[in-house]
Amino acid sequence: MEIPRAEYPRPQFVRDRWLCLNGKWQFEIDQGDSGIERGLLDRRLTGSIIVPFCAESKLSGIGNADYLNAVWYRRELQIPAEWTGQRILLHFQAADYDTTVWVNGQEVARHRGGWTGFSADITAAAKPGEQATIVVRCRDYNRIPGPQGKQSRLYHNSGCHYTRVTGIWQTVWMEPVPQMYLTRPRITPDLPGRLFHVEQFVRGKLGKGKIRYTLKLDGDIVSRAEAEARARNCSRATLPVPGDKLRLWEIGVGGLYDLEIELIDEGGDVIDRATSYCGMRSVQIDGLKVLINGRPVFQRLVLDQGWYPDGLLTAPTDEALIGDIRLAMEAGFNGARLHQKVFEERFLYHADRMGYLCWGEFADWGIDPDRPDATIVAQWLEALERDYSHPSIIGWCPLNETSKAIGDQIDGLHDLTHALYLATRAYDSTRPVIDASGYAHRVVDADIYDSHDYDQNPSTFRERHAGTVAGDVFINKPWQLGRQHETISVPYAGQPYFVSEFGGIWWNPDARPGEDSWGYGDRCKTLEEFYARFEGLCSALLDNPGMFGYCYTQLTDVFQEQNGIYRFDRSMKFDISRIRAIQARPAAIEKQ
Repeated sequence: MEIPRAEYPRPQFVRDRWLCLNGKWQFEIDQGDSGIERGLLDRRLTGSIIVPFCAESKLSGIGNADYLNAVWYRRELQIPAEWTGQRILLHFQAADYDTTVWVNGQEVARHRGGWTGFSADITAAAKPGEQATIVVRCRDYNRIPGPQGKQSRLYHNSGCHYTRVTGIWQTVWMEPVPQMYLTRPRITPDLPGRLFHVEQFVRGKLGKGKIRYTLKLDGDIVSRAEAEARARNCSRATLPVPGDKLRLWEIGVGGLYDLEIELIDEGGDVIDRATSYCGMRSVQIDGLKVLINGRPVFQRLVLDQGWYPDGLLTAPTDEALIGDIRLAMEAGFNGARLHQKVFEERFLYHADRMGYLCWGEFADWGIDPDRPDATIVAQWLEALERDYSHPSIIGWCPLNETSKAIGDQIDGLHDLTHALYLATRAYDSTRPVIDASGYAHRVVDADIYDSHDYDQNPSTFRERHAGTVAGDVFINKPWQLGRQHETISVPYAGQPYFVSEFGGIWWNPDARPGEDSWGYGDRCKTLEEFYARFEGLCSALLDNPGMFGYCYTQLTDVFQEQNGIYRFDRSMKFDISRIRAIQARPAAIEKQ
């Protein structure tokens, strides 16, 4: 059987030796979450599944979209004997939601959170050349509040909520590392200084040595640097870029440097080696503008939810990830809000290569705004740590459409919003941060201010945003609050401003009578009506000198939400050359 999604899952930190564990695993649904008591840890499971696809998806071979409160996986394999003398790391790129892993009956990992990966050192449980039995339990109580993103808490899909995803939904893999080994580098470009800063932790047994960095461009050495390395300490190095070797990371082009990393022990031997890459670009705020590499760029973003008909949250192939970026760029978009999902690393890798702007976002929908779980902060920090070095990411957004009123009561949502903003800003001072996209801005003088506006009338849409450059911005009004004097947002404080959700124009010429289909406003009666409405809405923001960008909803239809530029299967709905031409008109803020 051909292994699905067999490409290397961590392109920004690559070792030569690894083993993909995707493919057929034993599988069993544990509806009552009583598997421990019923002996599932110690026996063969009754069914099988194709990893990395979730049990709700068609590609898993199961397609059970009911509530799956707990699921179990089991796989037996022999760890390669040629890895003798190495430590063995077992990686899960993502599993939803509360995961426990055993190897040969020994618990090796617990992880909470469905959007980021985790690893386990399994050397004590199974050494190279030995048999390893891996057992995984994933609990996922979808009816309980938690960061579920767009997964439906109802039995069926509803509105803008889609089929649930339970258990493993990204690649599972294994790699050998030495007793003292490198971890993922944190790479910061410094365009004014023409250099890269690199920070890196070394893990494993106590010891010391050095890390040697070699920066390359098109195979030629640009610079080298060395830093002292001690286990459990952070090493720091600076890699200068000569003027004749300066290549900017550009929108629609990309432009990457290769980085070779070697860990050298006290005897001078290279004991660990990995490759990475980086892009030289800057993101700055200048009044109402957001500058990329010192120039104002109107961000023509599209809302990308990253769902697929057959794989749900998991792209069926690596080519599908590339295809989504290509479809967006062909339609005239230069980037995306990666909406209510922490996208897999390979998507960001392709965005890095292709020069595609991305706003990184957390899948916070489903949390309890009155009693938010503190682990949300930990899960968001995991996403920041994983994705910090991607040049395609030009901003962060930890929350979306929170709408709890600001008042005298104890306000857990306010504290959570403030904590996520402060944590993001402390972790990354190089990118702007939206405290919450749309509705509830609760951090005074946050980096970016935005709104969501689905008015379908281009004239009134243009009028309500006409005062933006003068500071009279459209602010989402309270909804479902009951008292008109209540507010959900702190006042606008002169930040760069954009409409981060608009459009969502409902057009589905293939809809059958009675079919579940929706978009924003009245469904267009003709194709020409769609083009006129799309042009009117986009032009209202492109012509506005107070707007630094927009984000159109959305790239594709997703199940019943049929307001995409493309159909759910990625086939054409429109003349894409017309869509691209509408967006190609010069933006007012780029002319200033």
